[in-house]
Amino acid sequence: MSPPTALAYWTTGPHAGELRREPLHEPGPGEALVRALYSGYSRGTERLVHANRVPERVAELMAAPHQEGAFPCPVKYGYLSVGVVEDGPADILGHTVFCLYPHQDRYVVRADELAVVPHGVPARRAVLAGAVETAVNALWDAAPRLGDRVAVVGCGLVGSALLTLLRRFPLARLEAIDSDPARAGLTERLGADFALPADAHDDCDVVLHCSASAEGLARCLELVGDDGEVTELSWYGDPRVVVPLGADFHARRLSLRASQVGQVALARRHRRTRAQRLALALGLLADPVYDEFLGGPSDFAELPAIVEALASGRLDGLCHVIRYPGAEEDSCTP
Repeated sequence: MSPPTALAYWTTGPHAGELRREPLHEPGPGEALVRALYSGYSRGTERLVHANRVPERVAELMAAPHQEGAFPCPVKYGYLSVGVVEDGPADILGHTVFCLYPHQDRYVVRADELAVVPHGVPARRAVLAGAVETAVNALWDAAPRLGDRVAVVGCGLVGSALLTLLRRFPLARLEAIDSDPARAGLTERLGADFALPADAHDDCDVVLHCSASAEGLARCLELVGDDGEVTELSWYGDPRVVVPLGADFHARRLSLRASQVGQVALARRHRRTRAQRLALALGLLADPVYDEFLGGPSDFAELPAIVEALASGRLDGLCHVIRYPGAEEDSCTP
């Protein structure tokens, strides 16, 4: 009998990728074999990887948990995988699980690296767990308070996840700011007032930036109130970002805080583990409004062409879903 294999997507050059067949070992003690149902393409981060734009200085820090190869390429990258456990510990056997794994049809990982998808959260929607976890972490960093005036600048996947969570807060104002007027419909359905950058309200208590643009960051420094803080979620890759620190930043004693999901936010780091944070994010996905974030699905066999179409803008959507063989039959959590 031939040894088991898996099929995985690899970035092989700037704007180039391919599916590669690779060996797959049998699960050992404490390990599980997962058959993928869906994976999500994270447009912001994965587009930088696809273009070979990960800065060498932070290449090790920005590596995904189960990444193989090294930046810029060849590299197997990704972190939004949902599948079903086909072999492994009895308590998760047959369960739908989320894993920070690249785009691959089958994989073996430690069982403690899998998060069981709660009942009532469809497998396809569960690929958003990474984005919601990022938003949870940012809100732990930014700490919005009762009656605050909050602005989210950049309403892509993470920005929209922030808006979805913030609509639960007792805020005086929640404003979604984006240069694309087509985002207005979704953001207003999420309970936020939409504004183009030039029309946004200033004197905000909390400003969260997700646009990955220098213009967006500069506008954040204008919108936050005196002695206020801007929470930066964008990852820019290797392009230089020019920030106008000679204007509002010093004169109004502003602060700029980085929020990155690789570590639990300091405000909760001693009382929450990464696993607990991820479990929280998965539970929040019971809200069906998150289905509006999903694009596709596209079949895994088409992924090399799909990635380039997403990178070039020919395909749109906040999170494009990749569907693996058999997904439709196994997309419900036991």
